[in-house]
Amino acid sequence: MADRAPYTAATSGRPSRQAGARSRLAVQIASHRYADALVAAPVGGIDHVSAPHFEYALASMLAQAGNGALVLDFSGVDYISSAGLRVLMIAASKMKAQQGRLVVCSLRSVVSEIFAINRFHRVLTVKPTLADALEHVSPAALAAYRSADEGPAAP
Repeated sequence: MADRAPYTAATSGRPSRQAGARSRLAVQIASHRYADALVAAPVGGIDHVSAPHFEYALASMLAQAGNGALVLDFSGVDYISSAGLRVLMIAASKMKAQQGRLVVCSLRSVVSEIFAINRFHRVLTVKPTLADALEHVSPAALAAYRSADEGPAAP
């Protein structure tokens, strides 16, 4: 069974002038463990206001992942600024130092375009779906994900 632990990183409550409507008052991150992989699923925009809080939340998850894998499911991220990309570079560097793996998956079209413009597909491992990311990092994680997705068997 997957371990689920929600985490909320609240921002200062001040909307960003530059990010306009994309700015969120909080980046919420749900985390799930599947075997030796920790999946973190942030929701919202990651801009200069929310990036420090996103970085703080990721620091805890990097420690939990250890030398395993941290998969960032970006299906709920609708925008990422250069400040957010910086956080990802720092996280990738820390995972490499602790001999773990960082994979980002399920990019929305706007975020995928931002990654492409900044050539982040060359910096990070990016997979199209969560299942593809888990398959990339660990067969056991993929099996645990599929098992949790199916739910308990009927009596």
